Amino acid sequence: MADLVVRNLDQSIVEALKRRAAVRGRSAEAEHRLILEQVLLHPAKRTFAEILASMPDVGRDSDFERTEAAEGADDVFD
Repeated sequence: MADLVVRNLDQSIVEALKRRAAVRGRSAEAEHRLILEQVLLHPAKRTFAEILASMPDVGRDSDFERTEAAEGADDVFD
């Protein structure tokens, strides 16, 4: 396994990591490893609703209204 050294962290981050580790009964180092693994190897999956909500608003509903085919037009799906 490789070693990872993280320098120049704000003290508030270090303290938050230690608190989080203590609540979960782990060392700060073990908690750091777990956070890295969860974020990098197991990204959170978004729900369908979250994906829809993230889509930009690009037009009015009328832009996407369904129109009936003109009479006599070829039916391309037959």
